[in-house]
Amino acid sequence: MIRLTLLAGLAACTMVGPDFVKPEVDLPGQWSEAGKQGMAASPLEQSQWWRDFDDPVLNRLVEMAWKQNNNLEIAGLRVLEARAQLGIAEGNLYPQSQIATGSAVYTNPAATLGTANTWTAALGLSAAWEADFWGRFRRGIEAADASFLATIAARDQALVLLTAQVVDTYLVLRTNEELLRIARKNVAIQQRSYGIATTLFRNGQESELDMQQALTLLLSTRATIPGYEAAIRQARNALSTLLGRPPGAVDALLAESRPIPVLPESIHVSIPADLLRRRPDVRQAELTALAQNARVGVATADLYPSFSLSGSIGLAAAGTGNVAFSRLFGSNALTYSAGPSFVWPFFNYGRIRNNIRVQDARLQQALIDYRETVLQAAREVEDAMSVFNSASIQTRILEQSVTSAERSNKLSVFRYQEGLSDYQRVLDSQKALFSQQLQLVNNRSAAARSLVALYKALGGGWENGPRQLISESTRKAMSGRGNWGELPDTTDRLKHTAGSVPARKSH
Repeated sequence: MIRLTLLAGLAACTMVGPDFVKPEVDLPGQWSEAGKQGMAASPLEQSQWWRDFDDPVLNRLVEMAWKQNNNLEIAGLRVLEARAQLGIAEGNLYPQSQIATGSAVYTNPAATLGTANTWTAALGLSAAWEADFWGRFRRGIEAADASFLATIAARDQALVLLTAQVVDTYLVLRTNEELLRIARKNVAIQQRSYGIATTLFRNGQESELDMQQALTLLLSTRATIPGYEAAIRQARNALSTLLGRPPGAVDALLAESRPIPVLPESIHVSIPADLLRRRPDVRQAELTALAQNARVGVATADLYPSFSLSGSIGLAAAGTGNVAFSRLFGSNALTYSAGPSFVWPFFNYGRIRNNIRVQDARLQQALIDYRETVLQAAREVEDAMSVFNSASIQTRILEQSVTSAERSNKLSVFRYQEGLSDYQRVLDSQKALFSQQLQLVNNRSAAARSLVALYKALGGGWENGPRQLISESTRKAMSGRGNWGELPDTTDRLKHTAGSVPARKSH
């Protein structure tokens, strides 16, 4: 008994393999573009950043996508799968083999033997427990737990990407609606100019060239309209898909044309160090490395002998007819066995050590991937801030340019009607007006979409996501196929573990 107690005590404190050390990544103290165009290096106070656009239709679309998007639900199902895998790993700490057996065998010997027919009956229980002497199973739990938390981070990342996709697609829709409105407005302007040129030509005051040039410009502008209409339809279809609905399902919600959402006056971009906490893909990369670190320990444990305890207890009896069954519960029918054993595959021809090397190489890959993920995240933030800054400056310049182009068009048409200039001035001014208006709309769109890219790069939007990992219909379907018990959701535990990677110790 003392030896068994000592064995159990050693099993509880010994763990082979390396302890996880989080990789260090050098990040600047501040973003290089912070402080420009209303961006402040302060904490992200509003996790629901899309609400800063003050567009109720957009808010509704995001809410619907959270509830209905198929890829987001798949990410939630992966969390449930990983949680079940963690349960399997935790079960290895207990007796790995627990078996109930029973048998009843009838024997009809040959007639020449002269013996009677016999029955042999048996009932029994057996169990075997491999002690976690070197921490193999605890390392397995550590790996499964980290993988579980990584799937939570992956779902958070899916939520970030989904939200950004919905907002970006919505901006594309509103941009093309605005471009369509401008195209139609310019068609009306050019139609009037064409009418003037036609009237002057018929009155013999101008040549046919002016009329044909006016018609060419008019038709060229009209030709842009079908492309904008197709882009609007594609954007609506894309939104329907993101909402897990067939094409046309959101047309009623988007029936009213709205302008491109106005940018907020101030933008909180936090500091580079916050990326390690906010970006779900950064946390996922760290947790993936943590899980792989534990797998090195699992592989290392194979170098050492495994110690097990096994035992069985049962009843066995034999006899003719009902005698065997009546004897089965007699005092002489009891059988039992118990004892320790060990297994040590020391002649493994380098297979175990090479497996350790495989797992260690994968660990190093995961550590480098973590550093690369952090660096790429920082680059994405800087790129988005740079695009936003430049687009904001260009927008102000283009607003002045459009105002000037509108004035130039009015003057050129007036001078042409009065015979003070030729029609080339009108053509040039109307081409410039249409071009500048398109540039302004596209630039406003680029600024808004770069802000979406910035918030996505900062990892915003997952904190107040939907609590349920899966839809109610999926929950009912799964409960009907098997006993899932109480399925987890984004409870306080999930939120806590998603916010930071817990420190792990092996002793």
